[in-house]
Amino acid sequence: MAKNPTTHPQIYDYLRRYQEDPTSRVFAPLAEAYRKSGLIDEAIEIAREGLAIHPGFIGGRVALARALFDKKNYQEVADELAPVVRDVPDNLVAQRLIAESYLMLGRVAEALSAYKMLLYFSPSDPETAKLVQELEEQAYERGTLVLRSDPPRQAEPELPAFDVKPAGQAIDDSVENRRSAWIARIEGLQHLLLKVERYRVRNSSIRQHS
Repeated sequence: MAKNPTTHPQIYDYLRRYQEDPTSRVFAPLAEAYRKSGLIDEAIEIAREGLAIHPGFIGGRVALARALFDKKNYQEVADELAPVVRDVPDNLVAQRLIAESYLMLGRVAEALSAYKMLLYFSPSDPETAKLVQELEEQAYERGTLVLRSDPPRQAEPELPAFDVKPAGQAIDDSVENRRSAWIARIEGLQHLLLKVERYRVRNSSIRQHS
């Protein structure tokens, strides 16, 4: 190691507990302490060791995803957190991490869905609300969402019965079609939000009876 982790009191405490019981879940806060100290590779290593024993531990997956994000391994972050946000959609840390990772990957529609879910559970967050608004405005103005990594749009085949128009004009003419497609996507998201609401009500009921 380039640095000595035991020089940090919190890391030393977590590391001692982890060495005493390598099967404990203390690997998650240990990985996070490593990450905050700039020891990203060590954080990833410890998190993966712990998840090999506790694969379903959400705290461990989030700790690993944070370290992977710091390494700019955005695809790995998305892979780690996709099952987390599916099963526990109100995990705000996971939702924000996966949303930001999707944006960095150019997967804008998925990023917008994640940000909308984040805003659903945290409606008073002005930063997220502003970002969602900006992304939606782009969608309605341009008919789609495009960032630097989005794949190029396939050219539509020419129809002999119609005049060939300049590209800009052709795009303008198809705005209504694209807007209809976007509305359909939003309706799908609304359906997902209804499922999430049922999830919250069910969990609330379980907690009340436990």
